[in-house]
Amino acid sequence: MTKIITVGLGDRAYAIHVGNGLLAQAGALLKPFARGPVPVVTDVNVGEIHLARFLDVMGHAGLDARPIVMPPGEGSKSFGGLETLTGQLLDMEISRGGLIVALGGGVIGDLTGFAAGILKRGVAFAQVPTTLLSQVDSSVGGKTGINTTQGKNLIGVFHQPRLVIADTALLSTLPRRELLAGYAEIAKYGALGDAEFFTWLEQNGPLALSGHSDAMVHAVAHSCQMKADIVARDERESGERALLNLGHTFGHALEALTGYSDRLLHGEGVAIGMALAFALSVRLGLTPPADAERFVRHLKAVGLPSAISDIPGPRPDAGSLIAAMGHDKKVADGKINFVLLRGLGKAFVTSDVPPDALANVLSA
Repeated sequence: MTKIITVGLGDRAYAIHVGNGLLAQAGALLKPFARGPVPVVTDVNVGEIHLARFLDVMGHAGLDARPIVMPPGEGSKSFGGLETLTGQLLDMEISRGGLIVALGGGVIGDLTGFAAGILKRGVAFAQVPTTLLSQVDSSVGGKTGINTTQGKNLIGVFHQPRLVIADTALLSTLPRRELLAGYAEIAKYGALGDAEFFTWLEQNGPLALSGHSDAMVHAVAHSCQMKADIVARDERESGERALLNLGHTFGHALEALTGYSDRLLHGEGVAIGMALAFALSVRLGLTPPADAERFVRHLKAVGLPSAISDIPGPRPDAGSLIAAMGHDKKVADGKINFVLLRGLGKAFVTSDVPPDALANVLSA
């Protein structure tokens, strides 16, 4: 089963191909966009598993694919990593009419997209996401960037890919923890705008996570469709697209205070962040407690963390978390924008959050 979703952005529209076993078709799918050498940017971990096969597929399609292998982890998503990558791309003499391919998870996709966006004032790139998190979130929508000591993704550009190829078969190589971290973003789509999809996830999410191909393809495709629709209506996050940040303001602060380390994966931070958003919404009288309990129950059922106390090591205090949120790029006029809920599937954005309510939720 293969599904194709279109991100409707006029002359910059592009397709997201979702299916099991799509890597075998990657060369044919990418060939119409390629000209000259095609850099394939990946990291050491992904490269060991998928690079040889991917280069073989590209070669059979007549493409001159040339690998660039970066160190794994968030450390590559930095000014240093950007300098290394852009230097290697320039050494390959990529033309403005060329194509760069990101083969990897969110770090590689964000870094490669940013490099493509600024290289020679803009080179086309394609996403071949290899993690569940990147398949349902970071590979779609054109947000690219790197991290700084002040926070995540504070330096970047909007640069839409020409094509996204999400092969769900690649997910079988992921550690369970990485798979669950990606699933948090799938649960996010149900929570923010589709209660019916959330009900489907309650019934079928564990099936998808256990390796059921059709269930995973549906979960990924539906998530991509929801994001594609939102991006088409609000590409640069001036309104509705901000809903996609559900859980992220909390999550990014938690990531910063845990040093962007293995203590807390991005998707785990988002899961806890969404639970906190529900808790804050309940405290403010916006959401029925039963909806919050139902959401947290599902996170626990699949094995995701749902509370700050679930993070190993010293607990970040409320004051430090609020300070870290103040560095978030979603801060406007000195106020933190939060995505809160009026129930499952009913997210909205507000900066009108009493400080004491926020502190109480973060201290609970």
